[in-house]
Amino acid sequence: MLIPVIISGGAGTRLWPVSRRAYPKPFMQMGDGESLLRKTLKRAQAVAVGDEVITVTSRDHFFITRDEYRGLIADADARFLLEPVGRNTAPALAMAALDIEHRHGPDAQMLVLPADHLIRDLDLYGQAVQAACALAAQGYLVTFGIVPSRPETGFGYIRAGAPLEHGWQVAAFVEKPDAATAQAYVASGDYMWNSGMFCFAAGALLQSMAATCPALLAAARECYAKVHPDAIPVEFDRDSFAALPDISVDYAVMEKAARSAVVAARFDWNDIGSWQAISDLDPGDAAGNRTIGPAVLVDSRNCYVQSKGRLVAAVGVDDLVIVDTGDAVLVSTRSKAQAVKQVVEELRLQNHELANVHSTVHRPWGSYSVIEDAPDCKVKRLTVRPGHVLSLQLHYRRSEHWTVVAGTATVRVGEREFLLQRNESIHIPVQTLHRLENATTEDLHLIEVQCGDYFGEDDIVRYEDRYGRA
Repeated sequence: MLIPVIISGGAGTRLWPVSRRAYPKPFMQMGDGESLLRKTLKRAQAVAVGDEVITVTSRDHFFITRDEYRGLIADADARFLLEPVGRNTAPALAMAALDIEHRHGPDAQMLVLPADHLIRDLDLYGQAVQAACALAAQGYLVTFGIVPSRPETGFGYIRAGAPLEHGWQVAAFVEKPDAATAQAYVASGDYMWNSGMFCFAAGALLQSMAATCPALLAAARECYAKVHPDAIPVEFDRDSFAALPDISVDYAVMEKAARSAVVAARFDWNDIGSWQAISDLDPGDAAGNRTIGPAVLVDSRNCYVQSKGRLVAAVGVDDLVIVDTGDAVLVSTRSKAQAVKQVVEELRLQNHELANVHSTVHRPWGSYSVIEDAPDCKVKRLTVRPGHVLSLQLHYRRSEHWTVVAGTATVRVGEREFLLQRNESIHIPVQTLHRLENATTEDLHLIEVQCGDYFGEDDIVRYEDRYGRA
């Protein structure tokens, strides 16, 4: 049995302002309108032996992930393991391995796939997976080494050792090199890029962890002992999961493992690590310009422009990245695209919300977009999906006014419950229990106007919530 394990986490700070903590890189849509996460699920299903796919992600991203999967996989086959806090790949894979061993036995194989990679050649990808499975069946912990197409200083490398039938033993994992060293690595033919993809039997990983990181494994077993395996989704206990060390599987296991192997992955591979990487996916027009959304470029060359809605005009510029998300604009030279993460670091130092959220915020019930955010009022457009309901709640520091613009709303205000049709509205006073539901089969859209002296999300007191939020 081969079970894909999709690891979906991280903030993707180099891809700000599109990738943010509340809506990170795996949810980014590519030029064809499909997200990296959805592409990863398709890729996982192409090689899985069986229908089950495990996704390890945060509780905050569970509902968005489930929505991304809709239409591709049956609810019963999509198993979610939810982390209460981020703890890197070693704890995530330890918990996934314990779960697989518990339900399928130690010989079941795990195909570990980061959710933010792009691979287009599925034939060569499938061949590499087959080679990895063959080595994993012999007890090896297998990693996928990407055959380098150029000297690259942004990736770690793997040095191949003694040859095996389907690959090589791992001689060493090497940190990101400088330019001269990277050139020597590629020239030697002995080094491959470290892709962060793995294949191994669940029991083999746990056995290796017992030797290389026994304290981590013991903590993981303690955490898994508190899990309800039949729960949907599976949520890890916050305190015991937070006690696990924040460490990658490379450092905790792979660099020390007694039996590690690498297969040569010759398929196209892109970890979408920067806006330059995004722009390189498309050859562009005759001037080398690439655009997504409304844009006009005059006397400009080798530029990448992406706009969510506003027209972007560029005149007489070269080698720029321009990204407009409506609430933020990024302008960078292509060569400095890796430094975008420093913008996010500065925003976090300023405690700026744009480091974390977009003007459109996704919720389990749908989404809302902020139209205006002023000191004395806040205006949102809410979209509530069919069959979903907001929590029963009240606010201490603001009143609200709802106007339905499309659909039919089932509204509770105090002890009253009634329907609101298109072009009808209701006022919710301060400190009044209220709830909004879409009991129809069509999306519900409404405008919410908040009035008061504070509009933070922490001024929500929930009394009932279908989605288990505090």
